[in-house]
Amino acid sequence: MPARPPLTARRLRLAVELRKMRERAGMTATEAARTLGTSQGQLSNVESGRFGVSPERIRALAHIYSCPDQMFIEALVSMATDKAFGWWESYREVLPSGLLDLAELEHHATAVRTAYTSHMPGLLQTADHAREIFRHVIPAPTPPEIEHRVSHRIKRQGVLYGAHPTPYSTVVHEAALHMRVGGRNVARAQLQHLLDMGELEHITIRVLPLGVGAFPGSGQSINYLRGPVPQLDTAQLDQFHGPALLDAEALLEKYRNLLDIVEATALSPEKSRDLIHALAQDL
Repeated sequence: MPARPPLTARRLRLAVELRKMRERAGMTATEAARTLGTSQGQLSNVESGRFGVSPERIRALAHIYSCPDQMFIEALVSMATDKAFGWWESYREVLPSGLLDLAELEHHATAVRTAYTSHMPGLLQTADHAREIFRHVIPAPTPPEIEHRVSHRIKRQGVLYGAHPTPYSTVVHEAALHMRVGGRNVARAQLQHLLDMGELEHITIRVLPLGVGAFPGSGQSINYLRGPVPQLDTAQLDQFHGPALLDAEALLEKYRNLLDIVEATALSPEKSRDLIHALAQDL
């Protein structure tokens, strides 16, 4: 018997959305399974992500649940149809699954918005900066584990390049820009990399200056990954134990609003560039 494919964030999200669709229709799993002509156990396996689901079954479920949103339905069908393994799967035996989930979400995102208060955005880190960060992971990784993490992080950045790069917007707190991670030379190269990336049309970098003081969401790093439809957006928060993924509609709205406020509070991209340039010159 072939091995069951891993339960990735994308596969689990599809299962969760099918369960939400049923719950919005006010149907129990027993009622839905009976109407569909299957067993409650099989439907439960689909809604937990243990079993895959065909496009035809998704459309049948949408019909039973009277879901009128055709764009949402087709987005779910696309998720079920795309079964190709991404480059991140080659790291499954050597890295925590949360890092692979983030790479998968970034790969499929139609746009990415982030806000960082204490460190550089992962998608904009240099290899030397990332390597120094990973040296301080707890428990301490081995040198090969560090290199696996570095190479994974650099490969994640592929979404910012190519013929159709992902639109990317970030707010970085000035405090993170002052941290000399890896020493003067590494820090200067990191700031120069921010300046270079900020020149790309699809990338917007804003700095939240020290003088702002307290602000909503301070102390928290946020990755907001836009899906093909708003219902399939994902908010990812950095936690000490690993990435936390949020998909509840109320929480998604909260983090969209929070990012709007933080972006409005930050310096303009032009003034942000001037500040980054000045800090780089001082190193």
